[in-house]
Amino acid sequence: MFTKFIDNKAPPEVEVLDTTLRDGAQAKDVSFDIQAKVRIALALDQIGVHFIEAGWPGSNPKDELFFKEIKRYTLENAEIVAFTSTRRKGLSASQDPILEKVLDADTKWVTVFGKSWDLHVTEVLNTTLEENLNMVYDTIKYLKENGRSVIFDAEHFFDGFKRNSEYAMEVLRTAIEAGADRIVLADTNGGMLPHEVYNVVRYVVEELPGVPIGVHMHNDSGCAVANTVMGVVAGASHVHVTVNGIGERTGNADLCAVVPNLELKLGVRALKNRDGLKMLKQLSKLVYDLAGLKPNPYQPYVGDNAFAHKAGVHVDAILKNPVAYEHVPPESVGNRRSLAISELSGAANLIGWAKRELGLHLDKRDPAVRRALKRIKELENEGYSFDNAVASALLILLEELGLRGKAFRMLDWRVISEGNEGGSKSWGMVKVGNGETYLEAEEGIGPVEAVEKALRKALKNVVPEVENVSLVDYRVHLPGVSKHTESDVRVEITFTDGKRLWTTTSVSRNIIEASLKALMEGIEYYVIRNKLEKIRGVLQANEEAPTL
Repeated sequence: MFTKFIDNKAPPEVEVLDTTLRDGAQAKDVSFDIQAKVRIALALDQIGVHFIEAGWPGSNPKDELFFKEIKRYTLENAEIVAFTSTRRKGLSASQDPILEKVLDADTKWVTVFGKSWDLHVTEVLNTTLEENLNMVYDTIKYLKENGRSVIFDAEHFFDGFKRNSEYAMEVLRTAIEAGADRIVLADTNGGMLPHEVYNVVRYVVEELPGVPIGVHMHNDSGCAVANTVMGVVAGASHVHVTVNGIGERTGNADLCAVVPNLELKLGVRALKNRDGLKMLKQLSKLVYDLAGLKPNPYQPYVGDNAFAHKAGVHVDAILKNPVAYEHVPPESVGNRRSLAISELSGAANLIGWAKRELGLHLDKRDPAVRRALKRIKELENEGYSFDNAVASALLILLEELGLRGKAFRMLDWRVISEGNEGGSKSWGMVKVGNGETYLEAEEGIGPVEAVEKALRKALKNVVPEVENVSLVDYRVHLPGVSKHTESDVRVEITFTDGKRLWTTTSVSRNIIEASLKALMEGIEYYVIRNKLEKIRGVLQANEEAPTL
C-alpha cells in the first residue's frame, strides 16, 4: 500500500543540485581554496549531479576566481550555477552591481533567493510586501532577458507558508510570471518535520501544475534527509543537497543519504551517471579531506561503520546472508563490509576474518576458535581493543590453531634518550633470534623511532621481506577500561605492503614495550599471511593445516 502511495506521487526522476561549494562552504570551520573547489566540482560532475551551485559572484574574490577557473574544464553532466539575491530595494535590477557580477560569471544557470516569509520582508528587509514582490519579479526578469535560466529559491518558504500562506504563494506566482525555470521551497531555519513538508509540497505541486518544484532543506531538526525524501514523495522533482550534509549551523540534507534513498529505496533516478552511486564513499572522503574535517564513521551509507558488524549474532547471520543485517549492499554506494572483533563478538567474527584475510575455512564450533575468542575477551578486559587491530586477534587464533610458529623472537631491547635546549636524541638497541641472534642499534628523533629502526635492521637477517612493510599510522590510546592502572597505554600500528592494510595492537605500562610488541606482531602477521597464501591450495575446509 505504501509503495503504491509513493508511485502515485513521486516523479520517476529528480534533478540534484549540489550546493557544497556555496551553502556547504558556509559551515563553521570550513573553507575551500580554489583548487579544492575545482576538485570537488569535477568529482560532483563525475558522479552525475545535474547542477553545481558554486558560489556567489561579487560576495568574495575567491568565488569570482572560481567561475573563471572552472571554464578551463569540460563538464560531462553538471551545469555550473551562480548564486545571488534579489535586487536591493530602491535600485533597478540593471543598476544593482551584484547582479552585474552574476552576469560576469557567465553561467547558463543562476539561483536567485528571495523572501517568501512576510516577517523577513517587513522586519529584516524593512520594506513592504509589494516592494518585495517587485524585487523578485525584476531580478528574475532581468536575468532572463540576459539569457540566463533561473532557479528561484523561496527562502523561509515553509515558515512563511505557516504564517501567511497567501503571501508565500503570491511570491511563487510572481517568480513564475517573471520566467523562473525552477521553484525551490526552502526550509531555511531547518525546523520542519516530514509530515509538514509532505503536506506543504503536495499543496504547492497541485496549485502550480506543470511547474518544476524543488526543496532545499536544512538539518536543525535532524530531519533534512527525511524532509527531502518526503518532498520528492509529495511530487518535488528538484532537490538541493551538500556532500556529507555540511552547511550553515547544523548543515543541509546530505547528498550521500538523499541520493541512495531515492535511487535504491524509491526507484527514483537522481544521478545522470548510472555508476555514480558507487562513487559516493570516495566523494564523501574527498570532501572531508578538502574541508579539513574528520569523517563521521557512523554516517549512513558512506561511513566506515555503516556496514560494520560487531555482535556475534549479527556476524553469524551476515556470513550466511548479508540481507539479514544490511539494508543495501555496501558496494552499491562504494563502501565495504567489515567485521569487528571484540568482547561482544562471537566465533563467527573470527572465522569470517580468518576466511577473508587468511583463506582459512574454520568451524565456529572448533575448540581452538573458542579458546582464541576467550583469550581475546580476557585481553579486552585488560585494556586491549581489537575493533581495528584484527591482525593481532588473528595471530591469537593462529596460535590456538597451531599455525602461528615463531619466525623470530625478541631477546632483548634497550633505549637511551637524552636532550637539552637544542633538542633531543634517542638510541635503540634490539636483539632478535631464530636460532642465531642478531644485535642492531639505530638512532632516532624519539625512542619509538629509534627502536623501530633497530628492529627493522635486525629482522632483515631473519625475514628479508620486512623491507616490503611500511608504517602508515601510529596511535597511542589510554584505555579507560583497564583494571590495572591508569598509566597503561594501548598502541595501535597500521602497516601496508603497498597492496593491503593491517593493524596490530598492544597494551603496556611502558609505551616503548607496547610499541615494540605491536611492531613485531605486524611484521609477524605479514610473514605468516604470505606463507599461508603460498600453501593455500592445500588448505581445505575443516582439515588440519600444516604447521608453519
